[in-house]
Amino acid sequence: MSAAPGPRGLELDRLPDPGAPLHVRTLDAMRIPPGESRRPHRHDYHELVWIREGAGRQCIDGEPFAVQPSSVTVIGRGQVHVFAEADAVRGVAVRFGEELLAGDEGRDAAAWLLAAPSGRPIGVPRGEVPHLEAVIAALAAEATRPVDPTSVQLQRHLLATVLLWLERWYDASRTERRPADDDEVELHRRFARLLESEYASHHDAAWYADRLRVPPATLARALSRASGRGTKEHVLDRVMLEAQRLLRFTELTVGEVAARVGFLDPLYFSRAFKRHAGESPLAYRGRVRGKSMHP
Repeated sequence: MSAAPGPRGLELDRLPDPGAPLHVRTLDAMRIPPGESRRPHRHDYHELVWIREGAGRQCIDGEPFAVQPSSVTVIGRGQVHVFAEADAVRGVAVRFGEELLAGDEGRDAAAWLLAAPSGRPIGVPRGEVPHLEAVIAALAAEATRPVDPTSVQLQRHLLATVLLWLERWYDASRTERRPADDDEVELHRRFARLLESEYASHHDAAWYADRLRVPPATLARALSRASGRGTKEHVLDRVMLEAQRLLRFTELTVGEVAARVGFLDPLYFSRAFKRHAGESPLAYRGRVRGKSMHP
């Protein structure tokens, strides 16, 4: 992983190749003695850590988790993570950029799975391990082969499969015990699905609360606890993610992109985009063509 200074000196981990939104790393009998781990680092990518076997301790946003064999730890972009200890940990770390979620079946699952405030270890049923490892192996092969017109779509679909399996296994575990935040997780999940279908038509946070039949403050509180972001931020992030995707992958004009994501005034869209991304739509397009969305 490449690293750069983050806010207040916090190290920021980035994907090693700015032009490749997927990176798969094998964990081969990883050993980290107590007190010898690297400094905590913030992720500029999403990560799924499949732990086949081993012991140790991870810390995500300051909260410790025991390393659990036959589990996947879900770490969202922006979270702070470190392996504090590791003893013969074997598995695979799948790291990927936001663009591999946009507009695909996996985003419904990822919208809440990747937004837990302190990560989310999910146990993998014994009989499902061979299937999971086969899909991870396919992802690893796609990450190293030369890019062709089908590469991104294949990576998206393979990731969607893993994320939807994780959602299924998480739901199965809830039949045995209901976490304290279960109701808020459910509200977050319902919101994510509604947002995915309506983000271009409705930018008003209150509209989503009304459709979900909860007070706006209740929705905002649930989303903030689940992801650290309020309703308005979620809506704007999703709108601008789609705008970024269209600017990068299509030949649509800025006005056409604005219309696709629900802005009637292209000038207002350009100003909103610049506030969000730090540069104009045309500058963004010129910079990222052929590069990662998060270089």
